[in-house]
Amino acid sequence: MEPSQIVIVIVSITLTLLIVVLSIQVWFILKEIRISMQKVNKMLEDAGKVTGTVSEGVGGMASLVSGLKAGLSFFSSMRHKE
Repeated sequence: MEPSQIVIVIVSITLTLLIVVLSIQVWFILKEIRISMQKVNKMLEDAGKVTGTVSEGVGGMASLVSGLKAGLSFFSSMRHKE
């Protein structure tokens, strides 16, 4: 074998190994990204639940305040009639 053929074979083997190692690293990176995205998705779902609960509470308080205003205006109108 000529020296140029030996160099080409060595370079080809080295590049093949390098591509295999890089592919494995990319696989692990994509796996970590998938896990991170699942965690972010869970956090967003939990935030949605908390937001829904808070909005229900605020709606309930608004109804309570509205009812109190109506009751006070009723009693106020009853006082003025007397």
